[in-house]
Amino acid sequence: MALRTLAGSLVLVLAATVQASAHAPAPLVATALVEDVKSDTADIAFMDYVGLNQVIQLGPKDVLVLSYLKSCEYETITGGKVTVGAQQSDVQGGQVVRTKVACDGGKMRLSAAQADQSAASAFRLQNADIERTLYSLSPVVQLSKRLAGGDRLLLIERTDRPGERYSVKLDDANAAAAGFYDLAKSHVSLTRGATYDASIDDAKVTFEIDARAQADTAPVVSRLLHFQ
Repeated sequence: MALRTLAGSLVLVLAATVQASAHAPAPLVATALVEDVKSDTADIAFMDYVGLNQVIQLGPKDVLVLSYLKSCEYETITGGKVTVGAQQSDVQGGQVVRTKVACDGGKMRLSAAQADQSAASAFRLQNADIERTLYSLSPVVQLSKRLAGGDRLLLIERTDRPGERYSVKLDDANAAAAGFYDLAKSHVSLTRGATYDASIDDAKVTFEIDARAQADTAPVVSRLLHFQ
């Protein structure tokens, strides 16, 4: 009898767990980055990621600037109800001005050596050094939670032609927002068409600067360098 009671209790617990999981909200799929926001009521901040189907309510004079990570849509929205999409926002009761900006569009490219390795064997992409393309001479560096906090030393070294090297101390004094560092404030200006390795501790990112990259401070989505 005791075993039957215990078994019945386990079934009830399992059923409740499955039911709770079925009603749990789906994880946020980030599709855009908040480049600017002027609002006292919208529950978002500068450099926040916003996700698919997220709703943002703006006051009549509130302004929200979003950059979409894959479509490279750059939106300036004034007032209204904003529903975040996959490629662009749906805006009701407000105004939106859209422009296309240069960005990587979520594209990833393996280096030649990694491509050879992946062709020869089962290569795990999540362990690869991904080559990204930036469209500004001064990147904005985003750190993962593991790397954020405290003083860090960022090393940037050109790989296609030796000799160009930068060392930047990352701390709260030059942070644009939590975990984001704008290298324009450190007067870092890279070379058009060049390829670089950037490293912090044991984390490394390979990237290139587009041959038509701008020297001014382009939208963040055009120059975002993310450390996993």
